[in-house]
Amino acid sequence: MLVDSHCHLTDDRFDADRADVLLRAKGAGVEGILSIASDRDDAKRVADLVTEGSRREEWPSLWGTAGIHPHEAEAAREGDLDAIRQHLVSEPGLVAVGETGLDFFYDHSPRERQEELFRGHLSMARDLDLPVVTHSRSADELTGRILEEWGPEVRGVLHCFTGGPELLETAVKVGWMVSFTGIITFKKYDGAELVRSVPRDRLMVETDAPYLAPVPQRGRRNEPAFVGRVAECLAEMRGEALEEVLEYSYRNACRFFGLRQ
Repeated sequence: MLVDSHCHLTDDRFDADRADVLLRAKGAGVEGILSIASDRDDAKRVADLVTEGSRREEWPSLWGTAGIHPHEAEAAREGDLDAIRQHLVSEPGLVAVGETGLDFFYDHSPRERQEELFRGHLSMARDLDLPVVTHSRSADELTGRILEEWGPEVRGVLHCFTGGPELLETAVKVGWMVSFTGIITFKKYDGAELVRSVPRDRLMVETDAPYLAPVPQRGRRNEPAFVGRVAECLAEMRGEALEEVLEYSYRNACRFFGLRQ
């Protein structure tokens, strides 16, 4: 049993064969997929896809999020957060706030605007009693401070975790989840000790598709069918049976997002 806890099914790289991608995921044992929104318009596309998925028994179960990615923070318009909130209130298949957070690696948006929207999403998640999906890249210090401030008040996940031990320690301390992608399969990945340190009740797996395809698919478009390879690598690093990792990562995703199969 597998849940891909973070991918971007509405990305235009899936436009030509989205239905086939979902069929392949089902064939690979993926029972559920969470499709992540990147901005106001994408939240509508995600909601529409989730609605379509509810009628397609041959696909995995689909859920989604609504939020504004830090890359899109500068382009966010007045009223976008209100629209995000309305999507979350009115669409039962949207089960989390996000993707939000901080990206100081690419700096596609001003850092102050990223932080403003991150805090706005956290406030929304608290008010709506929903989990929040958080992106953090090259921003450990500020992310850690915000988690210290907000973390105990909201349920959150640091997705595609590539941060350092201090941020991981803070996330675990405030009760947040941590999710890993195909990055952990890369030859130069040096975070195995951090992977081993995450309590098993805080750990999820994801693809972040269409990005970050795991070895041996690296270099190809990623897709949810490959999430099993992330689980395999996780089991190897942690010295656990694959069946254990599959069971607890599935259970964790269902619990954290409130998924009903």
